[in-house]
Amino acid sequence: MAEALKTAIDNLKAGDWDGAHAIVQDDPSAEAAWIHAHLHRVEGDQSNAAYWYRRAGRPVPTSGLDEEREAIARELC
Repeated sequence: MAEALKTAIDNLKAGDWDGAHAIVQDDPSAEAAWIHAHLHRVEGDQSNAAYWYRRAGRPVPTSGLDEEREAIARELC
């Protein structure tokens, strides 16, 4: 995984939504789209999150935010 996506995940874990979003905003990869989707889910923008989950090729999760964040970290790191 690109170092930038690891930094985005670290920012997300630290509560730096803006920092994580700035990293994934312009990354066209499916992995960045998954993080991007999660970020919009965190902010409560479900329709925008759904768009990014489609871009990532992933279903909208039914798990909690913490569980998804850990799944992202496990799978991408």
